Amino acid sequence: MRDQALLDKIDLHLIRVLHTVLTERSVSRAAMRLGMYQPAVSAALKRLRELAGDPLLVRSGAGMVPTDAGLRMIEPSAGILRAAEAMFSDVRGFDPATARQTFRIAASDYLDPLFLPRLMAQLKQHAPQCGVEIHPLSAASDYRAALAQGELDVVIANWPTPPEDLHLGRLFDDDVVCLVADSHPAVRRAARGQWDVAAWLAAEHIAPTPTHPGARGVIDDHLAMLGLERNITARCPHFGLIPAMVSSTLLVLTTGRQYCERYVARLPVAILPCPVAFPPLMYYQLWHERTHASAAARWLREQIKAVAADLREGGEGPVH
Repeated sequence: MRDQALLDKIDLHLIRVLHTVLTERSVSRAAMRLGMYQPAVSAALKRLRELAGDPLLVRSGAGMVPTDAGLRMIEPSAGILRAAEAMFSDVRGFDPATARQTFRIAASDYLDPLFLPRLMAQLKQHAPQCGVEIHPLSAASDYRAALAQGELDVVIANWPTPPEDLHLGRLFDDDVVCLVADSHPAVRRAARGQWDVAAWLAAEHIAPTPTHPGARGVIDDHLAMLGLERNITARCPHFGLIPAMVSSTLLVLTTGRQYCERYVARLPVAILPCPVAFPPLMYYQLWHERTHASAAARWLREQIKAVAADLREGGEGPVH
């Protein structure tokens, strides 16, 4: 009976205030995010403190930090909000024009640089009241757990062998090429038929910064299988900045053709064939069984597939 009495005092609004205050670590920022007046948030926090028997948020220097009890409430409160959002949206069916949920997408920065901007435009045009969160994706990301726990709705990236425990939708494949400055000696070598494996291996290469010691990307994993090693002299954690670095140096970037093609008209760069034969880069979207039957998640996956298909066909115009 005591537990029932406690539950009777808690509503979804209080849970939303709890989660927002604990994640923002500020009553004023939480009020702005919730669209509430600060005194109302303070009053709700007072009720939550009484219900929990714990201050939940305490002052630390110039800011605020959650207590141990508060930290333990962050993920359960997020789970309750996600469950309520999914429960009512799927019962009503999904109407993108009126829906108000948040889509959470993790994507590799190796993607076509137009992909995420186009996807954001597509989602905001057709589901204007929905939130969209784009999360980074790296080799160190535990995307399986994030999908299973509802922290992500879909993950988009390339895997030589995609995981078998998740649902998979193929988006596109891309052949591996080299991007170099248009004044790079390799351009003249290629014209004379001298851009061979030895020349490619000896050139100065730029590659993404490893996410953790010993980590290698798909290019270097494949080279290791062949018993080869390229001459990497520069690394950068921001893949989108690498083409500009290539344009003013003797560095060689080896990656997907579709990615490289986006920069040819913007930068003084050229695309060359890669002398080493690589398997195509395969890009997929992955999702968990948890969202497989969800009308909203299914709509999201359809938008992702449509944008990928349009870009693969060369579409760069406005979203319709």
